[in-house]
This record gives sequence, C-alpha cells and structure tokens, in this order.
Amino acid sequence: MAVTRRKARTLALQALYEIDSVGREAETVIERSLASAEMTGENSGFMRELVNGTLQHREEIDKQIKELAPAWPLEQLAMVDRNILRLAIFEIIYDNKVPVNAAVNEAVELAKLFGSESSAKFINGVLGAVSAKAGR
Repeated sequence: MAVTRRKARTLALQALYEIDSVGREAETVIERSLASAEMTGENSGFMRELVNGTLQHREEIDKQIKELAPAWPLEQLAMVDRNILRLAIFEIIYDNKVPVNAAVNEAVELAKLFGSESSAKFINGVLGAVSAKAGR
C-alpha cells in the first residue's frame, strides 16, 4: 500500500511539474499519467486528489512558501523543489489525511529522488516550519 501511495505521489509531482513548466491542462496530464503508469482504483484517486487539491490551493500554498522561505523567491526556486513543497504543504495543511511526519518524509524522499544535492535538506527545513505553523 505505502509503495503504491509513494508511486501516486511521484506521479502527482511529475504532473504538477509538467503543468507548472509547460502549462498543460491538469486533467489531460492526470489522465495520461495514470494511463501510462497503469494505476487504477484508490491510488489513482489519491494521485488525482493530490494534483487537483494542490492546484486548487496553489495561491495560498505559494504565499506560505514565500513567508517561510523568504530568502528564496518562489520564481527562483528549482521547479522540482517548488512543486515538492506545494504537494507536501497541500497534504499537511489542507488534506489532513496523513500524519505530518509521513507527508514530510515522503517529500524528502521525492527531493532525494528528483531534486539537487541540497533539495532534501531545504525541503525538510521549510516543511518543518510549515508543520510547526500548522500545529499538527
């Protein structure tokens, strides 16, 4: 179960990255991602929730990032780091379905997999501040 949820998070991150970088329509990206990954059922619903929820709250999430990482203008953040943060902040603040530690750990794992050498530490630091602020 955890492995497929991680795969759903990975797909969600890749979809958010694609939407952010080339501006494709979310539903098109989601459908193509799910079809190519052959993901169905509960985990496809989870991936869809993550992407749509993150996009729905993106403006508020971006304000959080700007507030908690003021030394890093949002536009200057690596696109992958920005989208990992968006995804994790959605899970921590808006979704409330997984424990904060799980959301942070998953984000750090995504950063290790897709980010730069310093991404995991940066993501962990920002999300530590987010979870403290969220009081969860």
